[in-house]
Amino acid sequence: MPRMTEATVRSAEQDEQSANARRALERVCARGDFEAARDLYRSDFIDHVNRMEFRGHAGIRESVGIYHAIFPDLRIAVEDQLTEGDRVTSRWTMHGTYRGRRVTLAGITISRFADGMIAEDWTASDTLDLVRQLGLRRSAILGLRYVTGRLSPDGKRSSRA
Repeated sequence: MPRMTEATVRSAEQDEQSANARRALERVCARGDFEAARDLYRSDFIDHVNRMEFRGHAGIRESVGIYHAIFPDLRIAVEDQLTEGDRVTSRWTMHGTYRGRRVTLAGITISRFADGMIAEDWTASDTLDLVRQLGLRRSAILGLRYVTGRLSPDGKRSSRA
C-alpha cells in the first residue's frame, strides 16, 4: 500500500481546491446555484470584482444577480487553472446574450481558500471589451440602472438603492 506523503496530501488538497473553484464559477456564478454557495464559500467571504466589492453570502447573491440581470442565459467555461498553496487561479470565458446581442467576456479569478472553503476572490475581466461588444449606449444605460438600484434579476430594487 502506498504511503501518504506530505506532497500527496498537499496535491489532493490542491485538486479539491481547484475543483471547488471551478464549481463556484460554473455552478454558483453561471447558474445562480446559491445552495452550492453555502458549501463552497465561507460566510465571511469577500469578493473583489474589478472595482466593486461584495461581502458574505448576500454579496454573492448581489454580484451574481447583477450578471444574471444583464445576461439571463449566462454561461461560464473555466479554460485553465493553476493552484499554489491556498490559492487557485482560474482563467474563464463568460458567454451571454443581452437584448439579442451575444457577448463573450474573458476573465481571471484568484480564489483564496481557508479551512477548505473560498474565503476571498479577486476577479478581473475585460470590461472595456464588454462595452465594445454591447455598445456605448447600452453600457451607459446598464451602468445608470446599476447605480440607481434598478438592475436586479427579479425586477425588485437592488440593495444598492
